Amino acid sequence: MSDSAAATIPPPIQQAQPTVRRGLVKQVLSGDAVVLQGQATNGPPPESTVYLSNVSAPRLGKRPTDNTSATPDEPYAWESREFLRKKLVGQVVTFVKDFTASSGRDHGRVYIGGTNPTDAENVAESAVSAGLLEVRQGKIADEYTQKLLDLQEQAKSSGLGKWSSSPATVREVRWVIENPRELVDKYRQKPVDAVVEMVRDGSTFRAILLPNFEYITLQLSGVRAPATRSGADGKVEAFSEEAKFFAESRVLQRDIQIILESVSNQNFVGSVLHPKGNIAESLVREGYAKCVDWSIGLCSGGSEPLRAAERQAKEKKLRLWRSYQPSTSGLSADKKSFTAKVVEVVLSDAVVLHKEDGSELKVHLSSVRLPRETGEDKPSVGRQFRPLYDIPYMFQAREFLRKRLIGKKVQVQIDYIQPKSENFPEKTCATIKVGDVNIAEALITRGLSKVVRHRNDDENRSSEYDALLAAEANAEKAKKGLFSEKSADKNDTLRIQEIAGDIAKSKQFLPYLQRGGRAEGVVEFIASGSRLRIYIPKETVLITFLLGGINCPKNARVGPGGVLNGQDEPFANEAFAFTRKLLLQHEVQLEVESLDKSGNFVGYVFVSVDGHKPTNLSELLLEQGLATLHFTAERSGHYTALQSAENRAKKAKKNIWANYTEAEVRDEVEVQKSDTTERKTNYRRVAVTDVSRSALRFSAQNIEDGAKLEKMTAELRQVLAENPPLTGAYTAKRGELVAAKFSADNQWYRAKVESIRAGQAELLFIDYGNRETVQATTLAQLPAGFSALPAGAREYQLALAQLPTEDYIPLAIAEFENLLFSVPSVEINVEYKNGSAEYVQALIEFNGKKLDVARTLIEDGFALAEPRREHRLQSLVADYKKAEQEARRGRKNIWEFGDFTGNEV
Repeated sequence: MSDSAAATIPPPIQQAQPTVRRGLVKQVLSGDAVVLQGQATNGPPPESTVYLSNVSAPRLGKRPTDNTSATPDEPYAWESREFLRKKLVGQVVTFVKDFTASSGRDHGRVYIGGTNPTDAENVAESAVSAGLLEVRQGKIADEYTQKLLDLQEQAKSSGLGKWSSSPATVREVRWVIENPRELVDKYRQKPVDAVVEMVRDGSTFRAILLPNFEYITLQLSGVRAPATRSGADGKVEAFSEEAKFFAESRVLQRDIQIILESVSNQNFVGSVLHPKGNIAESLVREGYAKCVDWSIGLCSGGSEPLRAAERQAKEKKLRLWRSYQPSTSGLSADKKSFTAKVVEVVLSDAVVLHKEDGSELKVHLSSVRLPRETGEDKPSVGRQFRPLYDIPYMFQAREFLRKRLIGKKVQVQIDYIQPKSENFPEKTCATIKVGDVNIAEALITRGLSKVVRHRNDDENRSSEYDALLAAEANAEKAKKGLFSEKSADKNDTLRIQEIAGDIAKSKQFLPYLQRGGRAEGVVEFIASGSRLRIYIPKETVLITFLLGGINCPKNARVGPGGVLNGQDEPFANEAFAFTRKLLLQHEVQLEVESLDKSGNFVGYVFVSVDGHKPTNLSELLLEQGLATLHFTAERSGHYTALQSAENRAKKAKKNIWANYTEAEVRDEVEVQKSDTTERKTNYRRVAVTDVSRSALRFSAQNIEDGAKLEKMTAELRQVLAENPPLTGAYTAKRGELVAAKFSADNQWYRAKVESIRAGQAELLFIDYGNRETVQATTLAQLPAGFSALPAGAREYQLALAQLPTEDYIPLAIAEFENLLFSVPSVEINVEYKNGSAEYVQALIEFNGKKLDVARTLIEDGFALAEPRREHRLQSLVADYKKAEQEARRGRKNIWEFGDFTGNEV
């Protein structure tokens, strides 16, 4: 459609009287009122509403508003309006003003055809002759009024229009479409006759569909014109008025056809077909609108005509493209569309891809919204909240994607990159297909996720957004997944047991794993080449699993404050990568042999490689030279196979064995050393900085580190004082080191983020051991150079002492705190470890004597002695047991009402 589709206005006739003017009919409001456009010199032309004199038309019904109900049409109101619309809209007419009413309205006669009223058609006379207007005689009869009355009498005698004996047809307008999707399905993307009643902006119209009179709001598919509504700054978008005028002059009250193609936020999405072409293409070609990816695939005429029109506008730098410069920035074609292998599914809306160049990329499914947490999803007290298991349908959604994507090659189409915001990092969003199946659509079809409802002006959405909405509508209709009635679906939340690190629970579960043969599991997390977290679906438990029969290089451990303890052993990263590639989120078989002292299961994992028979992972690591044989393998039935695998690696000089020679062989059994049978003492002095409120645990700094920590903290505060952080400008993540203010003194300290939920950050102040919950927006990024110094405080547990029952815990903790804070320093000796926790004997100096804190608590009836079997600890155990017996006999504190343990002596 070209610009010539809109009629141009000839120069006004030079009249002696100013009551005669020429104009273009923009719109017909009713059978007796039209909107005229005058001659424009710059910008949109001036408009005026004029009324036909000496006649009245039946009133059209009005649509409902927030405060009023809809009103019906008067008989022949629609026919009267349509008579004038078809005759006048887009035509140049002559208006002769008869008078101006007290309301300020101009009344007169409208002539069409010819340049002079004497040889033109008077539209009022034509409408009266057709019986569509009624003559309204004024107080003074004149020649013109008498002529109208004569025409009316002729119409009456002929039974025309409203003078007909047949009953009039009154419109029943559907002002509100309750189910837009139903209407789209009704017309099945076929052209429907329509009349555009209003142009809201260049690409949004309000129209009435004929002949059933459905009143709709339509957004043009594939394009977006600037909005005419003011933004937050009070300004409208550039070229918004020009785009609106361009569309108005072509489609407003013209005979057009509409194709309904989809629904977006209760508005219809579709195409408007003018006799001279698609209005969307014209808008884009003239630079009044831009293509939008999310709906361009819905266009009945295809996307290429719109793309070609936009290229023309860009080349000519028309209007919206006036500052357009061809750019090579952004994603190239090969980066927007490519093939990759899925190596991990992150929750249920993101995947990690392994690209052909060896790099990895995390992408999110476009326009897909994760299942959300509700107030009923809180885990029981004492258990960490895990979104994957605790949010309804999150695990089911993840499993759906895992089973269909892990290890598969997929086609990836990058739709958009969502920029970083205050609460969220930058996200690359894409449509991912396996064959011809859009995996996001398949996920939503099963009710396992929902579709993001984007803002009207948000062009960042899936390229197949309509298909996602249709899939969601079908899932909702079938009450699947997230749309099911909770009373009918009891399996929406997965209740798991976490027995990792819980020796008691692990011992209860061990016989099941040992007797049942090989158990089926899914590897959820890889900590190192030989340390895994495995979910066992049959029992809904999550365990930590260590590979048996091998020594695998270890990675550096992350200590307090996120500081790495030690260094990665040679080939630790290679072993980790090898195990991750083979096992992460793959289904495996477990063969359990034993438990370690921390409650971790030890045994063998079998994985199917390339569809072959399951293979022992320990054997695979040995064969790659990424592990060495451990003497415990001799007790296993896999010893021969493991030994052969290691020999092959030695012979090929792979990785660990790169410099191997026969002379370096050592007896592995002799290398293994048993624990010493003698108790070792190496006391060091510390300053206690914090005491736990729930355990015999405390945090302390080494005395010699005190001055260094104070200097560092003072420098940190000075840097932040000189460069004050902006509240809310920094988004912290779990595990990061940050700067945070402690509530007691409102001073800056180093802290580690232990968790962030609902805008609240749980912190560990790494130099003092205190914990506190603060608003996440108050955190600041730790300035450069302040993360190098290791955490100043470490946590210690009191050795060989136990808390009493819950009723006495506050009393015991108060006494424990009193003892530790009564002296400037404490001497500690590490007696044993449990995982990363160090259990110490603590000595304090009181009145010139050294007191054992644990023995003092036990002797005074505030704690219990803990029996342990290590030979080297038996003298301490015996001494503490003796102190406990004395407290029991003396009925001190927790023993005041006798022996609550049931062992009265």
